[in-house]
Amino acid sequence: MLGDKEAVATIAVKDLAVAKKFYEGTLGLKPLNAQGDEAVTYKSGSSRVIVYRSQYAGTNKATAANWLVGKDMETVVQGLAERGVPFEHYDLPGMTRQGHVHVHGDFKAAWFKDPDGNIIALMNM
Repeated sequence: MLGDKEAVATIAVKDLAVAKKFYEGTLGLKPLNAQGDEAVTYKSGSSRVIVYRSQYAGTNKATAANWLVGKDMETVVQGLAERGVPFEHYDLPGMTRQGHVHVHGDFKAAWFKDPDGNIIALMNM
């Protein structure tokens, strides 16, 4: 039923103004529309990301959203690091780390958090 429909990432935040600075200013997402002070829908590639205000923001201990950056992994990681984004470093079985990028064969991933502690992943897929 849903196999040919688009999925949308939804990310909970405590302070929408702080989140907008991060998602627009740091990550470079373009707002499509806003729902007052409660939510903003962003365009990212051919996808959408909804950032919404919630009392439960930052409580997820797993990855909240993934960005597929392909061969641009190192460039994107370097650009975000230059903008002051701190990256998470994990000790994962079978993976090595090259700077901020975790590597397993041809697969590469890097993780960082938004201001509310939501974990965001970059993958070279």
